[in-house]
Amino acid sequence: MSLASLRIYLTGRLCAEAGDTLLDHAAFPGRQGRLAFAYLVSERTRPVARSELVELLWGAEEPPSCDAALSAVVSKLRALLSRAGLAGSRVLTATGGCYELRLPAGTWVDTEAAADAVHAAEAALKASDPGAAYGPSAVAHHIARRPFLGGEESPWVDARRTRLRGILLRALECRSAVYLWNGEWSLAAEAARELVTLEPFRESGYRLLMRAHSAAGNAAEALWTYEQCRKLMARELGVGPSKETRAVHEAVLASL
Repeated sequence: MSLASLRIYLTGRLCAEAGDTLLDHAAFPGRQGRLAFAYLVSERTRPVARSELVELLWGAEEPPSCDAALSAVVSKLRALLSRAGLAGSRVLTATGGCYELRLPAGTWVDTEAAADAVHAAEAALKASDPGAAYGPSAVAHHIARRPFLGGEESPWVDARRTRLRGILLRALECRSAVYLWNGEWSLAAEAARELVTLEPFRESGYRLLMRAHSAAGNAAEALWTYEQCRKLMARELGVGPSKETRAVHEAVLASL
């Protein structure tokens, strides 16, 4: 088995794949083990202080013997990594009151793949190469729409979910733009509609939805979309749509 084949999924059901070995959600040592593993994977570019992990795992309800409890969690994670063909004590090290996860080169982590993919899609669109954005935008959308550590609650988890949500919004923008370029009007509208639903004050969603409706020959729906945007902005913010949104509206009117 090649160590470079390690794949880690932090969205959906937490799991890791290494060749033919699957470490599924149930294989991890309870809630603390899953949370510690996700944190160490996400923060693996630096040593993580024991106090960080204690705060993450127990918060204000720190157990009296938290050092022993944390050591037990780490020991179980090392044993789990050994099942994946990794030398647990060398991969998950402890030095100077810190832990560090040293995964093999080439390890694939879904949240990182989503961030890289949406960046690639945006770069391709900026370079006027929407065809090159098709695949990466699909990868980012597929991953980012999955829940991050479902059932867990902590400030760190919330921050990671916010970051993943941002990737999802960007991926939807890219998907809608790519579908427009490819003449897939209904799919372009679907992606734009999801974007508007998730973030009703993000005007790019309305612009994409207007363009998709107009391209499909549904000018009335495009104009209705603009009115929804205009009314929301006026009611909640006391302003009108941006000049970019107004320009799309004017283009729809000119097409009639």
